[in-house]
Amino acid sequence: MKAIFRTAYGSADILELREIDKPVPKEHELLVKVCAASVNPLDWHILRGDPFLVRLMGFGLLKPKHQILGADMAGRIEAVGKNVTQFKAGDEIFGSSMGGFAEYACISEKRAALKPAATTFEEAAAVPVAGITALQSLRDHGRLQSGQDVLINGASGGVGTFAVQIAKVMGARVTGVCSGRNVEMVRSIGADEVIDYTKEDYWLSDKKYDLIVDTAAFYSVRKPLRALKPAGICVLVGGSASTASILISLIFNPLISRIEGKKLVSFMANINQSDLVFLREQLDSRKIVPVIDRKYSLSETPEAIRYVEGGHARGKVVIVI
Repeated sequence: MKAIFRTAYGSADILELREIDKPVPKEHELLVKVCAASVNPLDWHILRGDPFLVRLMGFGLLKPKHQILGADMAGRIEAVGKNVTQFKAGDEIFGSSMGGFAEYACISEKRAALKPAATTFEEAAAVPVAGITALQSLRDHGRLQSGQDVLINGASGGVGTFAVQIAKVMGARVTGVCSGRNVEMVRSIGADEVIDYTKEDYWLSDKKYDLIVDTAAFYSVRKPLRALKPAGICVLVGGSASTASILISLIFNPLISRIEGKKLVSFMANINQSDLVFLREQLDSRKIVPVIDRKYSLSETPEAIRYVEGGHARGKVVIVI
């Protein structure tokens, strides 16, 4: 099979299209013929091994543990492990497991769900990491309730476009923050109000929010905390990629949060089947529609990663296999 392969940490320039052996599923895994995959910031962080904390999280200290990247995928099951009970060969699925930038990949049955009938493989592949991150930031960590006011900073990005739509499904009043070129797109996916951050310093507004989901946290957390209502919650989903800044944030953000008297949450998404099923239901009813910026072929994966790393993708970038 063909796959995008790497043997070391580095930029997208080190990636190669190679012919390698097809993987063999373990007892609880599915062998999937991949029809589409999508690119996440997670992919280029793992590609570079940067911040260094990524290497300490099980991805390999000096050499990468995973030679094939791609955390999101959608496709058809070709074979199942001997202990798989929920799926069979021929089922169309979507889910998350390293190895999606290839013609075939193995995925745990616990990290997969049947593909939404109303979506294409490309749309389904755009969902897992970004969709679940958005869902968990709103529901689990932000404790969003119907009728509340939520501000989503970075509303035009991968997580942001899902967060806007999921917040509307949950009955919230949504304010999206993005650049001017994306204002109409963010409004079209359901935002009640859209702020162009190039024209307005939204943190200085008199409006206060029950929940702020910040997917672009590149500044002091004092700003979003001051835009919260007294019992509000700020959930940080993105930010600086340096190890030093992450460590500083881990040390000082909780202190700042306590001084300000507001709740601040940082988290890493837990990819699980239950949340994939929830998202599938919303996709089937078209209450959520993935926003796809660009599509690339498998051989163009390095270019796709460079584009996402540049930080200006609108919604998701998909690899069509």
